[in-house]
Amino acid sequence: MGPRIINGLADFEKLVGKEIGVSDYLTITQDQINMFADATLDHQWIHTDPGRARNETPFGGTIAHGYLTVSLLPYFWLQIVDVRNVKMMVNYGMEDFRFKEPVKVNDSVRIRVWLESVTNLRGIVKMRMKVTMEIKDNPKTAYEGLMVFLYHFNN
Repeated sequence: MGPRIINGLADFEKLVGKEIGVSDYLTITQDQINMFADATLDHQWIHTDPGRARNETPFGGTIAHGYLTVSLLPYFWLQIVDVRNVKMMVNYGMEDFRFKEPVKVNDSVRIRVWLESVTNLRGIVKMRMKVTMEIKDNPKTAYEGLMVFLYHFNN
């Protein structure tokens, strides 16, 4: 089906209170976890030592960094919407985020997004979206919270 096309504020306003969409699944690999550890200097063994994590945690292996899963939001978001006529989009903030279930190595995850509100700030569109990260074959979500973007549209 492809991403939903958004041409501006009016298109977003029609979606307030509704589910915008669901991304495809992405499998989280140990290589990806290790690269994130290198990039963030967070080498805690529950992420980077498969043997120790298998023997010393209740997870049966390593788990992804919570911030790794959050950092995937822009990647997933672009699968859900194709916002046109944009000069610039800025990540403005995150609100009430809760990590609820660890994402284990080789889990497949996706996001589901609902539009909570849209505000026109003198030509800049502020969007608050509820997002959940789902783990394939797991009834519990990895996280949920609100992400806030600012869209600067071309005139």
